[in-house]
Parts: sequence; structure tokens; C-alpha cells
Amino acid sequence: MKPVCGILCGLLAGLSLAGLSQAAEPAKAEEGIRVLLAPSLETTLVSQMAGRVVAVQANLGERFTRGQVLVRLDCSEQLARLHMSEAEFAAARDTHEAKVRLQGLQQASELEVATAASNVARARAQIDLQRTQAAYCTLAAPFAGRVVKLSVKSHQGVTQGQPLLEIVSDGPLKLRLNAPAKWAGWLKPGTGFEVQIDETGKRYKARVTALNGRVDAVSQTIELEGVIAESAPELLPGMSGTARFAPPS
Repeated sequence: MKPVCGILCGLLAGLSLAGLSQAAEPAKAEEGIRVLLAPSLETTLVSQMAGRVVAVQANLGERFTRGQVLVRLDCSEQLARLHMSEAEFAAARDTHEAKVRLQGLQQASELEVATAASNVARARAQIDLQRTQAAYCTLAAPFAGRVVKLSVKSHQGVTQGQPLLEIVSDGPLKLRLNAPAKWAGWLKPGTGFEVQIDETGKRYKARVTALNGRVDAVSQTIELEGVIAESAPELLPGMSGTARFAPPS
């Protein structure tokens, strides 16, 4: 019996040591997850009126500041209508003032004065409308960024709603990826991870900024966004890479 016991005891001891060794090992980092770099803001500027392009004041890839005019359209017709509205407003105002004086002399009725005042208000509203339409002649940048696509050229005719150019914000890029749903228990805003970008071959420190409130039932993943935690001007929207997380033990 002693030899048998010796063999069994040895096997049990070996299994126990192996189990303790495995339990003592820290949790390994999960396999890499594909990640895409996206701008914080992006939009397509469209023409808000039909007309002719006078000038495109932005080049592909060029940086611009917020409020900078990127495209100018011919505004001759809009300005002419605005001047007409201003003239009509001046005439309506003079008529109203005359009716008020005549009412003081009991030579104009209250209805005539009220009608004249209504004409003034209508003419003022027409000026506001024409000024709004004249403002459509220039397309200004809603935020600082870069031009990523030009769809129009100078002297080209455009229609209302026609895309003119696409722009992206100039600043920290967002990281978009889908993590396994089982990570939802420990992933949270502020969780750090590492990203290796294919195009640069470099590794960057990053952190989670937002998690989707719903798990995709088909892929069993949860969508999340992150941001590079360090300055990296060499990174551009559209680049991709691999994100690696270190789950807690």
C-alpha cells in the first residue's frame, strides 16, 4: 500500500501546486481589438440657395479657423432685394409718421394709423428675411478643422442643398471600437488601454470616454469610444490599429 499511496500522494501534490501556480498568475491581456480613429466633429456643408460660386477659399487638407469663410456665392440678386426692402421700409415708416401727425390734427382715423403701423412691421420683417437670405451667400466654418473633400469649383452653378465640401474638426481624435460584452462589468469611462496604430507603427496611451448603453445582441459586443491621452499630431482621421486592454485580476 505504501508505494500506491506514494504515487497518489505525489500526483495530488503536483495537481495542488499546479493549481496554486495558475491561481497566482495575473490575468493576461485580452486579444487585440480593431480600432478606428474618427474626428470629434465632422459635417458636410451644403448650399442653402441656388446660385453661382464666386470663390472657394479652402483647399483640400487645408486648416481653417472657426468662422472663416470657405465658400462665397454670387449675392447680387439677394442684395438688390435687400435694398428694395429697405426702401419699402423707409416709405412705410414715413407714411406711419405722417398718419400719426394727421391723427393729432384729427385728419386721420385710428384705423389708418394702425394700418400704417402694420405696413411698417411687415416691411421690417421683409428686411430681416432678405438679410437672412443674403447671409446664405457665404458659407463659414462652424468649427476649426480641415477640409477633407471638395465637391465644388469656382464659377460653378449650384442648387439648393447641393454638397459643397466636407470638413472635420481639428483636435483630439476619437477612438471607436467594439469590446466583448463580458467586459461591461469592469469597463467604464477613464479606463486606460493601449493602442497601436498601423499607419505610424507607434503605440499610444488612451482612455475610455463613453460606453454604449446597450449590448449588441448579435455580436455580443458593446460599442465604446476613447481618446488618445497624449499629443499626437501625426494621427489623422481614418487611421486604424489595435487596442489592447488589461482586464483586472
